[in-house]
Amino acid sequence: MDKLKKLLANLPHPVRWALIMLIGFALLILGLVMLVTPGPGLLFIFFGLSILALEIKWARELNQQGVQGLEKIAARLKKVFGRKPKS
Repeated sequence: MDKLKKLLANLPHPVRWALIMLIGFALLILGLVMLVTPGPGLLFIFFGLSILALEIKWARELNQQGVQGLEKIAARLKKVFGRKPKS
C-alpha cells in the first residue's frame, strides 16, 4: 500500500482522486459480483475498500472495522490451534 501511496503522491490531486475512485470502486464491484460467482469476492472487497480509504472517510472506517475483525478471528484461531507445550 505504501508503494501505491508514493506513486499517487506524484500525481495532481484531481487525477489522483479520479484514479483512486475508478480503481477502488471497480475492485469493490468486482468483489460484490464474485460473492455470488466463483472467485475471491471478500478479498477484492477488502482491496477496493483499502484503496478507497486513501481518499474517503467512510471507507477508512469500514476498512478499520474489517481489520479489527480479522485480528479477532486470527487471535481465536491461534488460541484454538495453538501448540500446547510438551511436558
